[in-house]
Amino acid sequence: MQKKWPLIIEPSILSGDFGCLASEAIKVEEAGADALHLDIMDGHFVPNLSFGPKAVAAINRATNLFLDVHLMIYNPFDYIERFVEAGANRITIHFEATEEVADTLAYIRRCNVEAGLAFSPETSESLIPKYLDKCDLILIMTVNPGFGGQAFMPEMLEKISFTRDVCDQLNVRKGGIVPKEGEILPPFNIQVDGGIDDKTAALCLKAGANVFVSGTHLFKAPNMAKAILDLRALGKNEAPS
Repeated sequence: MQKKWPLIIEPSILSGDFGCLASEAIKVEEAGADALHLDIMDGHFVPNLSFGPKAVAAINRATNLFLDVHLMIYNPFDYIERFVEAGANRITIHFEATEEVADTLAYIRRCNVEAGLAFSPETSESLIPKYLDKCDLILIMTVNPGFGGQAFMPEMLEKISFTRDVCDQLNVRKGGIVPKEGEILPPFNIQVDGGIDDKTAALCLKAGANVFVSGTHLFKAPNMAKAILDLRALGKNEAPS
């Protein structure tokens, strides 16, 4: 029987209180999250502004959590070093935000952090296989990027399924690596972000996702720790093997 790998739960601090980001990060860590998702917006790639490297550095000083920095900005290459210095453990760029996708992913990896590649809803899934060996994570946006609290787009489930099927067919595992004979590696990380709660997470999990970003659902929960446990429990029978 193949091993079932645990789900990865990442609260998005975009739904937290921007007046006390450090304490919000501590709250997330104490609630048992696996990582903290940080949405960086420039007001151009998406019609919203959030925060920059200095805020990420302040959050990094407050928590030991894995920091997953999601760049929703144009020309992301120009900002990689600043976010690495600020403490990012993974930097995810958008396919639609640069003409230098492969070079930017390679540079992120050379900076000794994980590289992620995000796809907005309007981008065809046919472009995803080309980059599976060039990144550590594929992010399928399940809302239009830019604002928290949006409704989940169920039509993105097909894109998630397509990505997992390609990973299985090519035997691509964690970090875009094809295992050696007899080697057991965790599944390739397929992340979903947007409108994620218990019901939509279950749908995404069944489609093949294993990394879940949730903002409003977790930050508005009466008990964030329980809400995280409830999401993680979904994977007991459906987690990718």
